[in-house]
Amino acid sequence: MDLFEQKGIHPMLISEMQEPFDDPEFIYELKLDGERCIAYLDGRDTVLQNKRALILNTRYPELNRLHEAAREKCILDGELAILLNGKPDFSQVQRRSLMTSKFKIEIALQKYPACFTAFDILYFRDHSVMDLPLQERKELLEQAVLENGTLAVSRYIDKTGIALYELAAQQELEGVVAKRKKSYYFPGKRTKDWVKFKNLQDDDFVVCGYIKKDGGIVSIVLGQYDHGELIEKGHVTLGISRDDFQIISSVPRTSAPFFDHEDTVWIKPVLVCTVKFMERTASGKLRQPVFKGLREDKEPKDCVSRD
Repeated sequence: MDLFEQKGIHPMLISEMQEPFDDPEFIYELKLDGERCIAYLDGRDTVLQNKRALILNTRYPELNRLHEAAREKCILDGELAILLNGKPDFSQVQRRSLMTSKFKIEIALQKYPACFTAFDILYFRDHSVMDLPLQERKELLEQAVLENGTLAVSRYIDKTGIALYELAAQQELEGVVAKRKKSYYFPGKRTKDWVKFKNLQDDDFVVCGYIKKDGGIVSIVLGQYDHGELIEKGHVTLGISRDDFQIISSVPRTSAPFFDHEDTVWIKPVLVCTVKFMERTASGKLRQPVFKGLREDKEPKDCVSRD
């Protein structure tokens, strides 16, 4: 079956964080704090899928006409984001991703409309272009779409990755992605051809349980997998919304504790959350963690310890 008709592409992954560098063999573009998304566009329709191939159209109806910006039938890789004060706001994307009510979604999109920024093209007219070098795909992307109020094309620069990273840090943006100009696109794979320079540290964790404290305060117990075993990564208290906790507390409980914690309500490890933090301690715990939100585009088994 044709790649466009299959609609099963998993995005190419970005390698682990590195220190910023300058290299003429790379291009550099801003890393947006949103949800990675594959867009299938033809003359009649738009289909948006996240990293788990879940269709996002009903949660982002304001993006259902992206195909009108496409000059040619194409598949785009990009970031779905919601801007707040001119900057991507991950928490707004997370809130929308949990909505199912059409009424609530309509209210949300009127106040915080989403946009899609394309940074790669995987299919053009009637064939895959993933075997073309990145630089050629970037040029093809410019031909394939016409920017409008909801679709933009990611800007990039050559050579000077350090300067772009310093600018991103000054503006309190998430960071920069460096991509080798000659790199090919490998769906679902992680290679050193794409690396990130992150200004704000964050990571994804398995929600293992929660602890209720005095004054209605709740802490979420975090874990990650290490060679198939769930290990403790501390807990987070700040930033947990009522809606997030309602979802967490509705997960079926398990009687067997994951870690040596008293007064913890243990739940089945089926939820993933994102937490931002200052740094990791020597034992792998998080300093000054803040809960950013639940995410459904990642499987718990993919939350792997980096220690």
